[in-house]
Amino acid sequence: MKNFTQMMKQAQELQGRMAEMQAEMTCVECEGRSGGGLVTVTLNGKGDMVRLKIDRSLLKPEEAEILEDLIVAAHNDAKAKTEGLLQEKMKSLTGGLPLPPGLKLF
Repeated sequence: MKNFTQMMKQAQELQGRMAEMQAEMTCVECEGRSGGGLVTVTLNGKGDMVRLKIDRSLLKPEEAEILEDLIVAAHNDAKAKTEGLLQEKMKSLTGGLPLPPGLKLF
């Protein structure tokens, strides 16, 4: 029974550290770029878009489709960086143990 009590205590500690990490991730920002930096998307650690910058040279009606593609690409770049950062933080938090597939923290 001692091992079970110790395991429960460790699980509670891990839960507390995960809550701290989630709070920390809301303050983190990751920037994604596309078109050689003409479009920049900034996401917070939860994956919410907080900023979008578009170079003025792209603000032409005939460039609309290109601009749309660049926004999507920049968003995907920022999202990949955010997810990578989250995975690294989780590795350090869990001591390198993999989490079950599909487990979402946010």
